[in-house]
Amino acid sequence: MKKKGFTLIELIMVMVILGVLAAIAIPKFVDLTGQAKQAATKGGLGAIRSAVAIQYAKSATAGSPVFPSSITTDFFADGRLPKSELNGWTATTATSAVPSGTLTSASAGWWYISASGRVGAFSDGTVDTSDW
Repeated sequence: MKKKGFTLIELIMVMVILGVLAAIAIPKFVDLTGQAKQAATKGGLGAIRSAVAIQYAKSATAGSPVFPSSITTDFFADGRLPKSELNGWTATTATSAVPSGTLTSASAGWWYISASGRVGAFSDGTVDTSDW
């Protein structure tokens, strides 16, 4: 009676193939996670910019076009500011100029310049979001 099973060399070859596949797939998956966070943050940024534009248009139709002094939850249908997936925050920090250098913040997901209506996203330090 002959025993059936895999030889040691067959098992080693399967493990080598799985190792090569894992070495190729894992870095691509990690990169996709970062890209997904960037895309989600860009979507939230678009929503905030649209809300600011709507508030500006409302004030313009009332006779005095002005950007809102701050971004509030009243601008959004669900009553919540979008979350920046890059750092996990929803709060907005008012500023007088576009932040420069590494755009990190310990307590805000977004920056807003009320004089010009410009809005941007803070990051976790890995992505410069000043030109979005």
